[in-house]
Amino acid sequence: MRALVQRVSEARVDVNGQTVGSIVQGVLILLGVTHDDTTEDAEWLCGKIARMRLFNDTDGLMNVS
Repeated sequence: MRALVQRVSEARVDVNGQTVGSIVQGVLILLGVTHDDTTEDAEWLCGKIARMRLFNDTDGLMNVS
């Protein structure tokens, strides 16, 4: 299981030319999953992503999870 985490000013998902989801400023996660991945792998990755310091604190530093 792999995840690419990126802060974005906007993002959208298009399927067959039609937008099926979109966000403005936030976090985009591209997730790769294979048949060998387990529920424990997913829980570990979710916890790791939740603890990432991705958001700005009051000083403007990326220091808030």
